[in-house]
Amino acid sequence: MPNAWLFGIALVIVGASALTFTNSTNSLMQLSTEPVMRGRVMAIRLAIAVGCTPIGAPIVGWVADRFGPRWALGIGAASGFAAAIIGIHYLVKYRHLSVRIDAGRLCFSIDHGGRTTDSQRSDRRAKEQEAT
Repeated sequence: MPNAWLFGIALVIVGASALTFTNSTNSLMQLSTEPVMRGRVMAIRLAIAVGCTPIGAPIVGWVADRFGPRWALGIGAASGFAAAIIGIHYLVKYRHLSVRIDAGRLCFSIDHGGRTTDSQRSDRRAKEQEAT
């Protein structure tokens, strides 16, 4: 059974990871959204992040009270994995997400509805340079 020191170290790691994830997704969202839609997209993101707490917190609290804190952490982790699976399913089905390994690097491409992305432009430039 873990002791208080291990739990404290885990909290520091989880806190730093959550902060890094939040800042990264916030920056990515602001950079990849059209300026006209940026405020609306950020409002939806905050509504989901802040608005879902009153729904999930009582559920996790009930699980912790009924089955213990390990189960509560497991439910929280399972909900995160479920959200990730739903997001990946959406990207594969509707945005045509494809993953490939190119020169030892993992490369992702998403259909942006006819718009050319920076990675597509750089891929095109590299192919043009190879051709010449």
